[in-house]
Amino acid sequence: MKKSLFLFLILYITTVSAQGKRFFESGEAVLKNPVEKINLTFENELPLVKVTINGKPYQFLFDTGAPTVISHAVYNEMNLKKKHKSKVGDSQKNKQEQIFTLLPEMTIDQIVFKNIGAMVMDLQGHEFGCLKIDGIIGANQMAKLFWRINYSENLLEAATDLKQFSTVDYATVFNFNTKLQKTPIIEAQILDKKINMTFDTGFTGSIKISDNNFDPKNSKIKYLETFGMNSVGAYGAGKPVSSYYFRPKELELAAQKFENEIVMTGSSSLLGNEFLKKFKFVIDWQNHKVYLHRIKNTPSKMESFGFAYRFIDLKARVVLVFPEKDFPIKINDEIVSINDTSFENLNNESSCEYLLNRVEKNTNSVKVKVKRDGEILDFTVDKKEYLN
Repeated sequence: MKKSLFLFLILYITTVSAQGKRFFESGEAVLKNPVEKINLTFENELPLVKVTINGKPYQFLFDTGAPTVISHAVYNEMNLKKKHKSKVGDSQKNKQEQIFTLLPEMTIDQIVFKNIGAMVMDLQGHEFGCLKIDGIIGANQMAKLFWRINYSENLLEAATDLKQFSTVDYATVFNFNTKLQKTPIIEAQILDKKINMTFDTGFTGSIKISDNNFDPKNSKIKYLETFGMNSVGAYGAGKPVSSYYFRPKELELAAQKFENEIVMTGSSSLLGNEFLKKFKFVIDWQNHKVYLHRIKNTPSKMESFGFAYRFIDLKARVVLVFPEKDFPIKINDEIVSINDTSFENLNNESSCEYLLNRVEKNTNSVKVKVKRDGEILDFTVDKKEYLN
């Protein structure tokens, strides 16, 4: 968790449907070779793949925390039929009713998926637009195959037989249960509490537990408090709240012990890519197991300038701060510039450029100019390490 700011993308989507189990069992995958290599791009802590639907190319998120999703544009262009409607919730506890349909065919490199159950929705929020995410390859679609993933090598492979992936040197094994949409759920134990945690490749962070699993008033462990919006879900950002970060001496994930990991609190319990990128891993839906082989021993580290910002209506707005005494930057300040890079007169292209390539990323001190109540204020803020 070595970040200069804290704003996580979470495409964790749950569905409530009486037709769910039968719907999410539908479909098949056809491979040309015993193992198919897929062109994966891991950037901004998210795994992205190219797919083809009805002869057109799209970019989809490879997301175990969600069902397969297509846009309304694809739904309408292919003249698909509604199978049912159901309430759908995102990581921020927002709910909307969505259409569910069967997608006749989707091609991912040399793999052809047929008649996969898909939810119809348009991903909301500036962040998803900048990342050009058109849809989601979800857990119900992934469960048709065995998968091997290595983010550090942009490697994604699929097979119909687990024997194609040797797991001999995979020392860590997570057992999991699944929801109706096939999303893997592992059992964690953190600060003596048992927690059901979603194995979520659509979450850019590391380890997150729901707010009700941590009580700062009765905590015997050192923690850091932040206030504001620290994550963005499928339906947009959540409400400003207090969130907490702490580093337990030890925690368990699916009965496997880990030391010195940083845990955050929020609206849901998730295991995400900041943790998973330290491993290469195989996901086996048939036996409900994830096999992990550690490839990085980098310790979890928490660095920040003490604030985070989003681009809202083409303006850079402070949406989260660390409530330190005399910290100069406030929630809802408009950032005019950072280190002489102006955020004024932005358009969609420039705001996306600054969102994806943060100007403060590779520096230890920033000069920040903000607009507050019509007044321009200048501050210098140093990067700090927390929970060390």
